[in-house]
Amino acid sequence: MAGPIEKLSSSKVFEGELIKYKFKSAALGDLDAQFNLFIPFLRNGAKAPLLVYLAGLTCTEDNGAQKGGFFGVASAQGLAILFPDTSPRGAGAPGEEDSWDFGTGAGFYVNATKPEYSKHYNMYTHITTELPEVIKAAGLPIDTTRQSIFGHSMGGHGALVLYLSSKSKQYRSASAFAPIANPSKCPWGEKAFSGYLHGGVEEGAKNYDATELIFQHKGPLHILVDYGTGDNFYKQGQLLPENFLKAAHDAGYDDGVQVRVRSQADYDHSYYFISTFAGDHIHFHANFLKV
Repeated sequence: MAGPIEKLSSSKVFEGELIKYKFKSAALGDLDAQFNLFIPFLRNGAKAPLLVYLAGLTCTEDNGAQKGGFFGVASAQGLAILFPDTSPRGAGAPGEEDSWDFGTGAGFYVNATKPEYSKHYNMYTHITTELPEVIKAAGLPIDTTRQSIFGHSMGGHGALVLYLSSKSKQYRSASAFAPIANPSKCPWGEKAFSGYLHGGVEEGAKNYDATELIFQHKGPLHILVDYGTGDNFYKQGQLLPENFLKAAHDAGYDDGVQVRVRSQADYDHSYYFISTFAGDHIHFHANFLKV
């Protein structure tokens, strides 16, 4: 069982409140975990639907909250936003501090199966199960029966994977800014899957690659992806959004209807890019969360 949450700070913003919490995470091996939660001020005791934002490599729970430009539109739409961390902190696992794209700040939203990581590196369970349970147990005004998910880069990978792999249809929609869309075919994903998973890249492709998972999905999809043509990581072959779009088409999903992948001329990988299209993504999710 996860420990009770402790409120660390709060700030009023766009007729809502951004609150930072800490709790002892069972999913992350009883390490302390922090998250930010934006809650709009709603009338008559109403509960807000929950939009989960997953951040990218090297980020914490603060990057999306501080730089994303989400709160004005989210408040107007009556949506709460959850900002989890990107990995456990202080696990002491071998090699977790050796590089910026593996270990601390780079959990890749998987449940690790290698023994040296499996006690702590369980971000999939932390996001999908533990955090909603913690929020519900705290009595916060959040309707966890209405959830959607989005994210950036590694977090975009996570958003697509968690959406497509959820057997319970936990998330009503997913969107991503510059996602690592085919991680079993790019250096970042190959490194993460080889490091965290006993079955390596093959296990990662089966369980944590959106381009592969879309073939297993049953039923309708609601996915929006944006990436910038000026993004150096896109140019280096780390993102591979075209692979995801082709897989969606081959799986029978209509581009522009059930799966939209938009190329944005000259935008890079930064939060300037994210904040430019933040309103589009919030409105996209509101279509599914407010019904």
